[in-house]
Amino acid sequence: MNLAEATYRLTARFPKGEAYGLTAQLRRSGSSVPANIAEGYGRDSKGAYVQHLRIAQGSLKEFETHLLLAERVELVDQAVIAPLLAKAETVGKMLRSLIRSIERSE
Repeated sequence: MNLAEATYRLTARFPKGEAYGLTAQLRRSGSSVPANIAEGYGRDSKGAYVQHLRIAQGSLKEFETHLLLAERVELVDQAVIAPLLAKAETVGKMLRSLIRSIERSE
């Protein structure tokens, strides 16, 4: 949730012309990570949970890609996205650990 919140704060500074471009893509992928974690947790099986955690991992990679693109097209400086990329890396590590833990317990 912290990553999604930080994404909304970052993209609020983007030009209005990006509302349907990178702003929307970053917000969608950033909020998709916790949403998929929550949806998977609410399912009745470990398999469905792991599947949604993997979808969250994909959304996280999509998020990172959009951040790097925003830097390349000069919407944001590297110094601004560095903390978000670090958070994304931490979330990715947590997702991988959680998936491994669930798979071992089956």
